Amino acid sequence: MLTGELRRKIDRVWDAFWSGGISNPLEVIEQITYLLFIRRLDRLQELAEKQAGFSGGSLEPPFPKGRDGRGRDYQDYRWDRFKDMAPEVMFTVIGEHVFPFLRQGLRGEDSTFAHHMRDARFTIPNAGLLAKVVELLDGIDLDDRDTKGDIYEYMLSKIATAGHNGQFRTPRHIIRLMVELTSPQIDDVVCDPAAGTCGFLMAAAEYVREHNQKALLDARKRKRFHRDMFHGFDFDATMLRIGSMNMLLHGVENVDVRYRDSLAQSSADEAERYTLILANPPFAGSLDHENVAKDLQAIVRTKKTELLFLALFLRLLKPGGRAAVIVPDGVLFGSTKAHQELRRILVDEHKLDAVVKLPSGVFKPYAGVSTAILIFTKTNSGGTDHVWFYDVTADGYSLDDKRTPLLSEGKLGPFCGPLADDEHSRNNLPDVVARWSQMASDERERPRTAQSFCIPRHEIVEQAYDLSLQRYKVAEYDEPELVSPNEALDNLERLEKEIYDGIIELRGLLQW
Repeated sequence: MLTGELRRKIDRVWDAFWSGGISNPLEVIEQITYLLFIRRLDRLQELAEKQAGFSGGSLEPPFPKGRDGRGRDYQDYRWDRFKDMAPEVMFTVIGEHVFPFLRQGLRGEDSTFAHHMRDARFTIPNAGLLAKVVELLDGIDLDDRDTKGDIYEYMLSKIATAGHNGQFRTPRHIIRLMVELTSPQIDDVVCDPAAGTCGFLMAAAEYVREHNQKALLDARKRKRFHRDMFHGFDFDATMLRIGSMNMLLHGVENVDVRYRDSLAQSSADEAERYTLILANPPFAGSLDHENVAKDLQAIVRTKKTELLFLALFLRLLKPGGRAAVIVPDGVLFGSTKAHQELRRILVDEHKLDAVVKLPSGVFKPYAGVSTAILIFTKTNSGGTDHVWFYDVTADGYSLDDKRTPLLSEGKLGPFCGPLADDEHSRNNLPDVVARWSQMASDERERPRTAQSFCIPRHEIVEQAYDLSLQRYKVAEYDEPELVSPNEALDNLERLEKEIYDGIIELRGLLQW
């Protein structure tokens, strides 16, 4: 958890960029990302030197000995060296030496982020701004993994509040809810085919680390965690760099995040490779048939991206694999043949577990679309018995453009424990988690007037596979108060007398 002082330091870094003429939030976070990576390389250099000093180890340092082709000492590339240089000298070293070096590839650094640095651009416009940002970043402690991750998450949150670029970021508490509902395990292979800043992969990694501390002491499992467990695709180079750095700062050393146009490229080489998919893909309308991968069209004939992504998820999952994905409401009740066919596939050919309806303001200020979380398991043999519905009416924040917290920080998110009734009315997420664990037992008995309930498969089939919650929810009305026959008779006589007296009074007024 970030302290107020840390937040203020990061805000000063952000403000420095804006006052220095860089107002695009993605460009700000990208330049900060580069500088954080350069600072991390200095720590790797220290580690290599210490290992060599203690044991004569062979860990190869990022920065070689000697001078580069322009006569600059490679050791000047190090954060602890250039941070004390005069601003103009520092500007020259970073712009003309460090960045070309990073683009050429790094010795001893095989992280995905290092790969994505090959087209990195240094766009800080002047020495004064660079010196100020380096000084501010140097004052932030980045030794603790949790602190590093929280700092980066806080910076990423500024993308969401800065305008249209917020579509790259799903609210963290919604991500954490989806991860909790799917419970990633140490043996899972996790994929986000629209990874963006890798928020889902990061949250899954945190969950696995928290619940498998002993297992991660095993060298083989630890290596798998860092190199083989998490996979993400995106077709935006900036997002690839930001996402891979997000994972790096959260302690996953070499996540597989790579360029891929998920809907246009064939997924044959990725088919049935993953056991868990977590995603909130962009739903940008329609694509031309010519631009859609043929293996996706074989599942469902449509131009709608929201349906194509669902088809892709089914293609990527292994049998027995599960998914929690965000879809626009139209997927739940759309009447086209493609909509109905895809819902039929989920219900009849696989196992649709749950539909969690989200309030329409969850993605404000940059989108007001109504959405839901679909949770399903790929079986290729059916298995849907009952589908669990939950109507989330509050997620802990106001549903307007400001998204103001409605509770104290300790009572936000899905993990804060049971809440009082008035608190639950402002944050339903802990209740979603609690009821999900009872889906196969107590939840089956809940009436359809409740906030959550189960619907049997045969009824969904009868409704043309309509998955909209309102199709099955029953409005709750106040029960009329029961009275005895004598009380009812007294009430009737009282009513008759009031009517009679009213007629007499009206007749008198007319005569007058």
